[in-house]
Amino acid sequence: MEVKKLKTALVLEGGAMRGIYTAGVLDVFMENKIQVDAIIGVSAGALFGINYISNQKGRAIRYNRNYIKNKNYMGLYSLLTTGNIMNKDFCFNKLIYDLDKFDFKTFEKSTIDFYVTVTNIETGEAEYIKIKDLENELEYLRASGSMPLVSKTVEINNKKYLDGGMADSIPVKKAKEMGFDKIIVVLTRHIEYRKKKTAVYPYKVMYKKYPKFINAVKNRYINYNNTVEQIIKEENNGNIFVIRPSKNPNIKRLEKDINKVEETYNLGINDAKNRMKELINYINN
Repeated sequence: MEVKKLKTALVLEGGAMRGIYTAGVLDVFMENKIQVDAIIGVSAGALFGINYISNQKGRAIRYNRNYIKNKNYMGLYSLLTTGNIMNKDFCFNKLIYDLDKFDFKTFEKSTIDFYVTVTNIETGEAEYIKIKDLENELEYLRASGSMPLVSKTVEINNKKYLDGGMADSIPVKKAKEMGFDKIIVVLTRHIEYRKKKTAVYPYKVMYKKYPKFINAVKNRYINYNNTVEQIIKEENNGNIFVIRPSKNPNIKRLEKDINKVEETYNLGINDAKNRMKELINYINN
C-alpha cells in the first residue's frame, strides 16, 4: 500500500519589528534542518521568512544591527521624504543588492513554495500570492509589509494592495484549505494578547474610496481574536504546532533600540530551541 507523504506548511505572523522574534525562530530551524513544503508569510513574517528559503542564517538580525538607526531604513524621516514608513529604495534595493546581499539563486532553487499575503484594498480581502521569481516580484513583498496610514498603496497588475495582516493576520485557515497535513505557526504575540478595537476614523478619511477595506479594518480585531482562539484550540488538540513568545516581547513596531531588538531575537532563539524536540516529534508523527 502506498504511504502518503505528509505536507507541512509554515505560517508566519507579521508585526513589523516584532518579526525579529520570528527571525530568531527561523535561524534555529535552519540549524536543525527543519524542512517544510511551503511558507505562508504575512508582512514582517514574509520579509524575514525569505531568509529561511535562501538559507541565510543570521541575515535578518545582522542587517538590523547594522542599519536600524539609519534614517533611510524606516521611520519618520522616510515617511516625510518618501511617503513610506519603510524606505523603498533602501529596503528593496540597496539593502538586498549591496549592503547585505540576498541570495536570490538559492531562493529560486528551493523546492519550498512561498506565499505572500497581501490585502486588496478594493475588495477588502486577503490574497495569497505564490512567488515564483522573487527578484521580479519584490513589490508583493513590499505590499505585504506596507502598513496603512504610513505607506503608499502598492499597485501591481492594476490591483491596489496594503499590509496583508489587515485582512488575514495569521492564515492558518488558508493553510488548511490548501490541504497541508501539518501546520507550524510562528506568532509574534504572547498567548494572552488580544487585539483591541481599531479607531476607524483615520482610515475613513484616507481610504474613503475603499469601503470594503474600511470594513476589513473595522472587523480586524474580531477576526484576529477569533483566529487566536481557534489556534489555541487546534494546538491543544495536537492538530497544529505553535511557537509564540514565552513572555511579552518588549519591543515597538518600529523599534530603534538595538538592545530590545536583540532581546526579542534571542527570545525567538531560546523559545525555538526549547521546543525543538516537540517540533520534530510533531513533524515525524
